[in-house]
Amino acid sequence: MARAKKANVNADELLEFYREMLLIRRFEEKAGQLYGMGLIGGFCHLYIGQEAIVVGLEASTKEGDQRITSYRDHGHMLACGMDPKGVMAELAGREGGYSRGKGGSMHMFSKEKNFYGGNGIVGAQVPLGAGLAFANWYRGNDNVSFAYFGDGAANQGQVYETFNMASLWKLPCIFVIENNKYAMGTSLQRASSTPDLYTRGAAFGIPGEKVDGMDVQAVKDAGAKAVAHCRSGKGPYILEMNTYRYRGHSMSDPAKYRTREEVQKVKEERDPIENVRDILVSGKHATEADLKAIDKEIKKIVIAAADFATASPEPDISELYTDILAEVV
Repeated sequence: MARAKKANVNADELLEFYREMLLIRRFEEKAGQLYGMGLIGGFCHLYIGQEAIVVGLEASTKEGDQRITSYRDHGHMLACGMDPKGVMAELAGREGGYSRGKGGSMHMFSKEKNFYGGNGIVGAQVPLGAGLAFANWYRGNDNVSFAYFGDGAANQGQVYETFNMASLWKLPCIFVIENNKYAMGTSLQRASSTPDLYTRGAAFGIPGEKVDGMDVQAVKDAGAKAVAHCRSGKGPYILEMNTYRYRGHSMSDPAKYRTREEVQKVKEERDPIENVRDILVSGKHATEADLKAIDKEIKKIVIAAADFATASPEPDISELYTDILAEVV
């Protein structure tokens, strides 16, 4: 499993990683609170525990690169620079949201940030991600698309159809498998005949590797390698990110398929934010006071996002008839 080299720590970069991961963590905690208060409806899938993946991979992107993911998507939105206010307002189904309150948690987009969802059908984002890569290939640019999906979606047939086409056409697509061990509620051991999901591309000639998805530096290093592979015209690459979600599959999931002790052990030994905190403090790159100040700043951002969401009006009834037809001249 690829791991980061702790000897060469870029303190400024690591502080930024800490800030970005903490923003996702605090945002998701607040989203969970608003859901419990009835201010967020429908399904809501939190990203708590998996923050290092999107933060580390975004460090390898450049302007024009695209990302697409499943319904566990809030972290991806924040990591690519979308405004927390617009994201939270969309979760609450309000007019100030990125999709004007019509997409909710699972279906919001940002053309400006090259974020293409939030997709509710398991595995459906994978061929769409390859489609984005095809557009890059067709246009002759060196942009890369990131198609994120989970260990459960890795068993979907459309994933392998996509692998085949992406390999045939050497599409610049990075397939990111966020392996949080349980899919919706079934453990990987019970659902997969192959424990190493990154090898699923071997039959199609797609290289890949397993990465510690709880280590933001390891993720960044693996992302840089995968991006260089794609930008050089060598075709797709698979990154299996071994990670762990602390909450249930969605807010309605009591997560009785695992023990509290198991979850607590991961929090104590592998938490991505706490691991960075330890490196910063032990290496004297930041003090406890510095990190508390960052946390205070992040909490203000999240509170402001929640206030904006709750103050934003619900969409007008006329919104039912917008964004349903695009006329091409």
